[in-house]
Amino acid sequence: MDLTGAVALVTGGNGGLGQRICHALAKEGAHIAVMYAQSREEAESVARELTSRHQINAAAFACDITDGAAVERVVGDVTRRFGRLDILVNDAAYNKAIPFADLDNMTMAVWDKIIAINLTGPMRLMKAAAPVMKAQGRGRIVNISPGRGSGRPAPRLPMRCPRRASYI
Repeated sequence: MDLTGAVALVTGGNGGLGQRICHALAKEGAHIAVMYAQSREEAESVARELTSRHQINAAAFACDITDGAAVERVVGDVTRRFGRLDILVNDAAYNKAIPFADLDNMTMAVWDKIIAINLTGPMRLMKAAAPVMKAQGRGRIVNISPGRGSGRPAPRLPMRCPRRASYI
């Protein structure tokens, strides 16, 4: 697959899977916007590695995907920096490992954070990126879900299941 010159925004691009996604896209010639929520140094390190290893342009972008204005701003910043936005990969996620036996201790605040980051955040990004892609006449959006969610959930991952179920 030749992605030469395409621009990809990868949320959670500084995490394990996010880094692998960034490298796979960069290997095919895409320029990469590595989006992070907290780990600026890690994201900047990923961007430097992508640039040196794959001879593409890469940069780190901070964004709290629970903040609608921040999401609009990051899409604008990426588009201004690279001149376009062709691919959005929603990989950012949050999970609080609470065993099934301890679900009584699951607070609504934790639940709300999980939903805000894992479901609402990706929707905010899709709604912000779609007009840019539409104006260009092309674009792709990829939503990554955890490996669990359908079938029997893992004992410590009950809160990830709604994300997976909503994506499939």
